[in-house]
Amino acid sequence: MLARIAESLFWIGRYIERSDGTARILDVHLQLLLEDPWIDEDTACRALLTVIGAIPDEGVERMGREYVLEQLGVAHVNTSSIAFSIRAARENARRAREIVSTELWECLNTTSARLPRRLQGEKSHEFFKWVRERAALAVGVVEASTSRDEAWQFFTLGRAIERADMTARLLATRALAEAPGPSWTTLLRSCGAYEPYLRTYRGMPSAVNAAEFLLLDRLFPRSIIFSISMAEQCMSAIDPVADRVGHSNAGLRALGKIRNELEYTPIDRILGSLNDYMEEVQIVTREASEAIGRRFFPSQAEPSWIGEIS
Repeated sequence: MLARIAESLFWIGRYIERSDGTARILDVHLQLLLEDPWIDEDTACRALLTVIGAIPDEGVERMGREYVLEQLGVAHVNTSSIAFSIRAARENARRAREIVSTELWECLNTTSARLPRRLQGEKSHEFFKWVRERAALAVGVVEASTSRDEAWQFFTLGRAIERADMTARLLATRALAEAPGPSWTTLLRSCGAYEPYLRTYRGMPSAVNAAEFLLLDRLFPRSIIFSISMAEQCMSAIDPVADRVGHSNAGLRALGKIRNELEYTPIDRILGSLNDYMEEVQIVTREASEAIGRRFFPSQAEPSWIGEIS
């Protein structure tokens, strides 16, 4: 497979998952602001931007829900926004049009075309739900109609790495600056994990059990351990001779290190430093992504997706 095709598939998976994850985080955060009037909105919004990895505009003295919705929802020029992720996924699908199925292309093209230019606060929940549904549709098209070859492996690899990163960011919202984070029940519901959690633990969510489920459950697809394990499987399938013929797979090493650390660290200790551990997960996913780029997508210059989206 051509490197540019593999790279586009990898980033299609990442951008689809990023739009879905950002919608889930924003939905949880904005619902929290509505439910708790004692939270300082400016502090909480600045903390959320930090969790997402977005840089606020200079000169903004006080941030509120409207600013967050604009910047992280529909701002096409903000690389952390839902709109940017959806349009970037479409652009990468256009680049790999010769291998991307017609159904996936039409799904991404339609989603990009229907993005609203403005978003009203009272309609934000419906928007986030629509984003999640469109992301699920795109993934469903790939799962139902793509051979399990290298194309599927690169797409799934991108999704798995991005999902581990976004779940870590979602868990980091438990400590939004000086404000109490969303409840564990809210976090479970935002991940679609509430019913699977109840089937596993057969009781109301507690901090220890809910954190353990979202971090370490090997059967739930949005847990961090499941996502990391899926990424490792994809990388091994794409490059089966790595670490056996003299060259080392840096991406696998990075993922394996954080997986072992999470698996063998007591859950109480992780909860005591949840932000630190989740930040480490984000660092590892970034290192793994960079290692994948060096290994499979060599180029003279680092690709830039920002200025190429019309």
